[in-house]
Amino acid sequence: MQTEDEILLKKLRWRCRRGMRELDQLFGRYLDRRWLQAPAEERAVFLQLLETEDDKLWRWSMGYEACPDAPQAELLSYIRSLPV
Repeated sequence: MQTEDEILLKKLRWRCRRGMRELDQLFGRYLDRRWLQAPAEERAVFLQLLETEDDKLWRWSMGYEACPDAPQAELLSYIRSLPV
């Protein structure tokens, strides 16, 4: 039987499928390496990112534009810094 965390993680993994390999990999790394240990505030910011349009996420993640939301920008910077 799966725990609530495992079920949530599977649902989030599905939501992280963005149709762009680079975004899929970035968000997947975050789920694999940080989600379970992340504090509630950080998780909330990640969930906000998942509500963002793909084209904006792409531009923010690749550094083509600055994310206007400071907590989201900070989390994206952290996600980009995760080792491959």
